[in-house]
Amino acid sequence: MVIEPLVLEHVEKSFKDGDKENHIVRNLSFRLKMGEVVAIIGPSGSGKSTFLSIAGALQSPDKGKVIVNGTNIASFSDTEKANIRLNHLGYIFQTSNLVPYLKVEDQLSLVLKMANQWTNESKRKINEVLMAVGMEHRTKFYPHQLSGGEKQRVAIARAFINDPEIILADEPTASLDSSRSMAIIELISKIVKEQNKSAIIVTHDEQILTLCDRIYRMKDGQLVEVEKRG
Repeated sequence: MVIEPLVLEHVEKSFKDGDKENHIVRNLSFRLKMGEVVAIIGPSGSGKSTFLSIAGALQSPDKGKVIVNGTNIASFSDTEKANIRLNHLGYIFQTSNLVPYLKVEDQLSLVLKMANQWTNESKRKINEVLMAVGMEHRTKFYPHQLSGGEKQRVAIARAFINDPEIILADEPTASLDSSRSMAIIELISKIVKEQNKSAIIVTHDEQILTLCDRIYRMKDGQLVEVEKRG
């Protein structure tokens, strides 16, 4: 039996606003398949980022299950969730969030060392991942020496370096022009397909939706599938 890398079952999440309780995620269920890229769309404030943070072990749901590689992590401690993030999940954000004083190659080695994955083969692995994103010629460069598109490519390499099963991207093209946006999503999709991983992309960028296998809209705290490709 093939285990789906990510399953959410009847997830609930609310936040207090004074005496009022705002229900952000309502009885949400979702299944992510291996080898697919899923887009999440919807207006600001609809709960997209909350969904992504729950799926990404950044916060816990009030109710429901969050199953990563067959294990329910909904009630995990902060330390246990950190271990899940380091070893099973890769993150890409709107801005690259590179460490300003680290060279490109060191951005990736830092992740491996934090995850206790550093081995004698790590330098070769870093070169391979940078080659996959077309940044092997920038290994000794600092972030301030890179263009916006190059920084996002390094961020993608960093997301994949610990060999995660799941990539979570929150508005990864928001700071890029249209041509660079398409190139970044094409790159993410290419690596996902080649390595049989999975990706969830939260976006307002409609042009990239053609590169996604399924499209969901966040509405009233739930995900509604609006299109399926292939």
